[in-house]
Amino acid sequence: MAAGVRFGSAAGRWVLLATVLGSSMAFLDSTVVNVALPTIGKDLGASLEDLQWTVTAYTLTLASLILLGGSLGDRLGRRRVFVIGVVWFALASALCGASPTIGVLIVARALQGIGGALLTPGSLAIIQATFDEQDRPRAVGAWSGLGGVAGAIGPLLGGWLVQAAGWRWVFLINLPLAVIVIAVSVRHVPESSDPMAHGRFDVAGAVLAAAALAGVTYALIEAPGGHGLAGPVIAAALGAAAFVAFIVTERRRGHPGSPAPPMLPLGVFASRQFSAVNVITFVVYAAFGGFFFLLILQLQIVAGFSPLEAGVSLLPATAAMLLLSSRAGWLAQRTGPRWLMTGGTALCAAGLLLATRIGAHTSYPADVLPSVLVFGLGLSLTVAPLTATVLASADVRHAGVASGVNNAVARAAGLLAVAGLPAVASLGPASYHVPATFSSGFRTAMFVCAALLVAGSVLSALTIDESVLRPRPDRPAPLPECKVNCPVGAPPVEPSTVSRLPARG
Repeated sequence: MAAGVRFGSAAGRWVLLATVLGSSMAFLDSTVVNVALPTIGKDLGASLEDLQWTVTAYTLTLASLILLGGSLGDRLGRRRVFVIGVVWFALASALCGASPTIGVLIVARALQGIGGALLTPGSLAIIQATFDEQDRPRAVGAWSGLGGVAGAIGPLLGGWLVQAAGWRWVFLINLPLAVIVIAVSVRHVPESSDPMAHGRFDVAGAVLAAAALAGVTYALIEAPGGHGLAGPVIAAALGAAAFVAFIVTERRRGHPGSPAPPMLPLGVFASRQFSAVNVITFVVYAAFGGFFFLLILQLQIVAGFSPLEAGVSLLPATAAMLLLSSRAGWLAQRTGPRWLMTGGTALCAAGLLLATRIGAHTSYPADVLPSVLVFGLGLSLTVAPLTATVLASADVRHAGVASGVNNAVARAAGLLAVAGLPAVASLGPASYHVPATFSSGFRTAMFVCAALLVAGSVLSALTIDESVLRPRPDRPAPLPECKVNCPVGAPPVEPSTVSRLPARG
């Protein structure tokens, strides 16, 4: 395995270029698509249910397979799986851009998620395996910071592309990026793998996880559609059965002598702190997912913003994240994460309550900007301490699993929020075409999301240990990506192998 590349060398710059551009494709896609949703709906005659599937199909496959994607890289070669993921993602993006119907677009989005699950963990794992140990923190920090810039320009780029070239270019923009990533990776990125990885892949676990999420997602999206409850009830039952089977399978694979290690070692949940912080992650990221999905629709459908104006409106929150996240991570190490997370989630809730003022005659300075600024400040205080706490609360040998689990929990929370929140807010298929009805449902949804964030704040105050981030001999320092920048869509994936870590107990 090639290792020891220095940060300032030409070889190091090539590796960073490939990994940053590759991961930025996934970061961009998770932000630019939301801005394009109203235009996609008009062009393809899509209902609100269809737009929900356009978002959730991608997140469903990504959340289900991201742990397996990391395991594949460890076994088969990180560069190889990363390049396969980029090629897969590009081909799926081309299919998205050429989709003649909303059904084809939804299928293509699901395929995109598979590509994202292959390339997302691989990009950071390549950096960890390639750079010299002394330069690794700088390389990971650069990866994280530049990835944050990609996330920051996503809404702006999406809005501009929709207005200047059409919504299809939101997906087609990935093709030239993919060509560059593939060419640089093949020529300049050394191959690496984990020689300790062994046993068969946990394909059964990945399939059962996907089936569980798919069943619940289908039930939440389709139940309000007026097509009867038989289908959604059956889907929910099958999803619940798949979840139970997943737990049983992972527990069985965690026993010594199992031919295949578990995708999710259940022993990681032996830490009560780790379990608690993942409950907080689920609640908080569900609120985030629902807010970002519905806010963009509200701004364009009800307030009359153009796609570009809707994208630009979110920049203050992103700027706050970029400017303040590292300081919040630094402060959490010195004062403890409990009150930062408690206050941050409470501020996010306040921002969502301010968003209920957004309506048909919205003024950006008076109505949108205060909400976005308060929300962005709360986000900055919450995300970096939360991610660092996840890693610090797990056993050191489960560091990779801990981050992967937390990433999957965050994505699953956003998935279920986008699927279920419109039903909770009485946003049926017809409401998408009636601005007044949609606006009423949006306000209800913001109250629900604010309540989730208040619950997250209370849980943080009651369950987070103030000493969890203090240095200890048996625990590594927080990773640079937890201090420099944490993408909003989900916490960063720690690149340690997940396939070779056995369960405890």
